[in-house]
Amino acid sequence: MAWDTDGTQRRLRDAALVEFAARGFEGTTVASIAARSGVNKERLYSYFGDKKSLWDLVLTTELEHLATAVELAGVGLNDIGDFAGATYDYHAAHPELGRLLQWEGLQTGPPAHAAVRTTHYQEKVARFARAQRDGSLDPDIDPGHLVFALIALAAWWQTVPQLAEMITGANQDHQQERAARRRFVVEAARRIAAPSRA
Repeated sequence: MAWDTDGTQRRLRDAALVEFAARGFEGTTVASIAARSGVNKERLYSYFGDKKSLWDLVLTTELEHLATAVELAGVGLNDIGDFAGATYDYHAAHPELGRLLQWEGLQTGPPAHAAVRTTHYQEKVARFARAQRDGSLDPDIDPGHLVFALIALAAWWQTVPQLAEMITGANQDHQQERAARRRFVVEAARRIAAPSRA
């Protein structure tokens, strides 16, 4: 009988995503990933090397999924609103990504694949800077701060849902509230980036 290597690796990665999102790198054990996946831990070591390599792979893969799903088509105000809205949608559908990023922020040592990730974000910063020079976006806002603010505006709702509920009085699972939050994110992103009309 042939061994389903791809399926086994996928089960291990899926189990690792759940475990890492729930417990972080330090709180997750190879044994817990193996138990959740139904695969023995020797296979994990064989396929991925060690827990750190698997953590890096899981986080990087999730960020690649985000980058593929949420593209910045242009840098006009509508494009920025669409980017913020799509980022909101992605984080609402994949709350484990925000948890992984929070756990990563609590760790010591360099982030997973920092150079590749930095290049990805710096490309957005450079595009925003060009749009500022062209007069499409507010030139008085640091373009790096703008990129960060848009991501935070869109993602933070899912990162601290308990805080959002305390402030708004509504649960994120309520369809009308989720739609209202998304509309706010899109409009706020446009207003933040809009050139002043002074």
